[in-house]
Amino acid sequence: MVSVGSEQVMPTALKILIAGGFGVGKTTMVGSVSEVAPLETEERITAASVGVDDLAGVEKKVSTTVAMDFGRITISPELVLYLFGTPGQDRFWFMWDDLSTGALGAVVLADTRRLDASFASIDFFEARDIPFAVGVNCFNGRREASAEQVRQALDLDPSTPVILCDVRERSSSKAVLLAVLEAARAQAAARLATTGH
Repeated sequence: MVSVGSEQVMPTALKILIAGGFGVGKTTMVGSVSEVAPLETEERITAASVGVDDLAGVEKKVSTTVAMDFGRITISPELVLYLFGTPGQDRFWFMWDDLSTGALGAVVLADTRRLDASFASIDFFEARDIPFAVGVNCFNGRREASAEQVRQALDLDPSTPVILCDVRERSSSKAVLLAVLEAARAQAAARLATTGH
């Protein structure tokens, strides 16, 4: 809590979703940036997922999120973000509606090797008018496309932030979260300008 004179002021808490396709780094992002031990619902990938989960491009993946990830980061004494990582497989998408309730915005993580895996997340947030930023996870420092090339490939609105990042690094993950906050602020300002309230 922030102390103002003798008053205790509670920081504003905001909910941000971390979404994207299977194996793009959602759990890694939450873990890299969270200031508390993240809650992870990881389970081992077994033979039962053969033919169900597409491991193309992520053949070495040994576990997967089956419910959600959760973490927290304090942006400033007045602002705390609660991060909810969504599961990436189609069969768990039924949880996304519940997870998105009350969300200020979202991160859509993208892998340039499998950009098509980002479309479902983008469609989900656009349909619900939830502001989002695209974080292009540059695995092992590889930058195979520019932010503008990704924007064009995903057919994104010019106002949607696209950030090249490495979600293993806290500062890089934090930059993507700040882009989401800016996208949400810009959307709120645009609504205010058109409606007057």
